[in-house]
Amino acid sequence: MNSHRPTLHSQPEFAMQIQIPESWPKTAAEAIALQKALAPEVITQDQLPDPIRLVAGVDAGYEEAGQTTRAAVVVLSFPDLAPVDEALVRCPTTFPYVPGLLSFREVPAVLEALAQLKTEPDIILCDGQGIAHPRRLGIASHLGVICDRPTIGVAKSRLIGTHAELPPEKGAWVPLMDKGDRIGAVLRSRTNTRPLYISTGHKISLETALDLVLRCTPKYRLPETTRYSDRLASSGTRQSALQQVQQGDLFNQK
Repeated sequence: MNSHRPTLHSQPEFAMQIQIPESWPKTAAEAIALQKALAPEVITQDQLPDPIRLVAGVDAGYEEAGQTTRAAVVVLSFPDLAPVDEALVRCPTTFPYVPGLLSFREVPAVLEALAQLKTEPDIILCDGQGIAHPRRLGIASHLGVICDRPTIGVAKSRLIGTHAELPPEKGAWVPLMDKGDRIGAVLRSRTNTRPLYISTGHKISLETALDLVLRCTPKYRLPETTRYSDRLASSGTRQSALQQVQQGDLFNQK
């Protein structure tokens, strides 16, 4: 165990053997130092199960004026993208909102949600950045390193980086660059809609991440993983995703 890692405890009774840190940084300086220490551990090559059978989306929302973090995870079968498992938890929010340090505000609750799954996903798509981050450790990369599982950053907006003009057709993408490094890609997931910002989280290459995101985005701008987890996190209803499938409600918003 590396010296900069906190003490961990596991959740052995569920499908995912998640090791949850018992303590987290309390200040921005401590959080930045941990990001710098963990960033070299990010793996940007494919280390994926073959075949991929289950994909998950994670998202977080807030209650009580931000004092409570509500984290949701929904597992979908792949490639047909039908929900098979989900978890929703509420945890006290212990870190303030600081740009570039989102993971310290949301990952503690996300880990608790993952630990409650009865089905272990092969890869996790996060609503946020991977290595497309000033210190190359956005929420997707941070979560992937802690869990030691493949993750992808699927962000709705750009945090850093520059890119060329993006063609309007679905599937088009251009590199997202920062200080001479390719940190991700700007992807048109649906023709003539706003792009997504895709980056490696952990244990996956950018090219494979782009392919998987597109395969998880058959109709709308956002991947089904994001749509289901966002709906569950926003509604706060424990059985939201599975109930909607059973009732034939695939929430047709774009």
